[in-house]
Amino acid sequence: MPDRLFDDPRLAAIYDALDPDRSDLDVYAAMVDEFEATSVLDIGCGTGTFACMCAQRGVEVVGVDPAGASLDVARCKPGADRVRWLHGDATTLPPLQVDLATMTGNVAQVFLADDEWRSALRGIRDALRPGGRLVFETRDPAREAWRESGFVPHPDPRCARPSRPDEVLHRFARGLSHVSFDLRVRRCGTRSIGESRGHTRWRRTVGRPLPHAELVGDPVR
Repeated sequence: MPDRLFDDPRLAAIYDALDPDRSDLDVYAAMVDEFEATSVLDIGCGTGTFACMCAQRGVEVVGVDPAGASLDVARCKPGADRVRWLHGDATTLPPLQVDLATMTGNVAQVFLADDEWRSALRGIRDALRPGGRLVFETRDPAREAWRESGFVPHPDPRCARPSRPDEVLHRFARGLSHVSFDLRVRRCGTRSIGESRGHTRWRRTVGRPLPHAELVGDPVR
């Protein structure tokens, strides 16, 4: 089930405005070139920024996301007509054989339970061609980055963010970090609240399920 944050049409419509700097995608684009990938599966594609970026570069792209509202936004972007959009997740994919699968941004952190993470990895493995690769990122919970996040009010008058870092709820338990946050959006005199939960795994544990999915880990970059 998608987070309300991404499946509410009002919130999906302003998602890109909340995160306009997508230079974080440059490393993924570089890996598409490095691995000479001609086909990409973008898991948790959201509003389609990376999927459309790849499609405009001539790459065959499949974008999958459980949030229909985000996909509606994605379908309106330049290059969207060259992307195959799927409403679902890594466990509901049709038969595919892609060169590269990606989980950009916080996508790899949405799997709160280990069995969910393992199921997603198995679904991704089935969608890769022999020799294909999966690229994803995860935060290092030891850094406690939310303490330095510097949340401030957003310049878009429709949006508001927490003004103090301590408004980001966090909890440590058994070596795992669970971070929960609220996004408050004011639009047309109304307020909508969306909550998204993330699960960051320690570096020593993030790769443990890979062998169960018949995946071999490369060095962390």
